[in-house]
Amino acid sequence: MDFSKLYRPSALNSFQYIAVVGAIMSGAAQLIIRWLGNPQPEGYNWLYACWLGLYIVGSLLNLFGKPHDPHHHHHH
Repeated sequence: MDFSKLYRPSALNSFQYIAVVGAIMSGAAQLIIRWLGNPQPEGYNWLYACWLGLYIVGSLLNLFGKPHDPHHHHHH
């Protein structure tokens, strides 16, 4: 089992990548909201739970899913 699929950027699948970028963007938005002095929207922290869930699902698919054959593409 290749655990580098959990942290190496080039080995992440789409689900993991979306979750990481989503968490970073949510954190940046949260900092901007605080910087502007506005109240944080109710339930905003649930975004992080959603990103974590998406990352876990993506990680399970990446670790235990069948690898695709990269040389099996047909172009007509």
